[in-house]
Amino acid sequence: MAGPCSVESEEQIIEVAQAVKASGATMLRGGAFKPRTSPYAFQGMKGEGIRLLLKAKEATGLPIVTELMTISTLDLFADVDVIQVGARNMQNFDLLKELGKTRKPILLKRGLANTIQELLMSAEYIMSEGNENVILCERGIRTFETATRNTLDLSAVAVLHNLSHLPVVVDPSHATGKAELVAPMAYAAAAAGADGIMVEVHNNPACALCDGAQSLTPPQFDELNRKVQRIREVLV
Repeated sequence: MAGPCSVESEEQIIEVAQAVKASGATMLRGGAFKPRTSPYAFQGMKGEGIRLLLKAKEATGLPIVTELMTISTLDLFADVDVIQVGARNMQNFDLLKELGKTRKPILLKRGLANTIQELLMSAEYIMSEGNENVILCERGIRTFETATRNTLDLSAVAVLHNLSHLPVVVDPSHATGKAELVAPMAYAAAAAGADGIMVEVHNNPACALCDGAQSLTPPQFDELNRKVQRIREVLV
């Protein structure tokens, strides 16, 4: 799964979508609704962002994954292929139960300070309402370490595979917060047996409206994807 942190324009999202597809990505990620720590930071293009994601899907054929923040906007996600529940909403149980009434795949991100057991219980909230199409995502947890944005818990991949039948995706972009660390952690995630990797890719990271410091350029993503595939071949 690859694409920009935030949808910024039609030209940007289609250009990135075409680039990541050419490099082997199988799904386009992009934020339309953006939960931000600061209320003054860019909050996303909202409904217009989803419309542009769908235009990128039409142009490339890539299915899309984007984050839902509140139940009130669920209708806008009718044509979204995978709905993402962000780390801050992992224990928004009313939201999880509502998503359980849909049949759309749900990408459930681990919370900033949540245990693996709590992540699994959040998945149960979705599945208990009838939707078993849940994908777990390890995106780093908050620790005392300040060298990275979060601490990537790669042991979670093996633990989750032992405790659950659900697929596990790793997000090294949010885990590290630094573009130069994304590839090494993606390789490690592949070696640990992750079922997928979610990477932020932007055609001009220096000018990105959100998380440019952790975004790869299309050529960097191309190299990352080729090496990840080689690691997976070795494991098989």
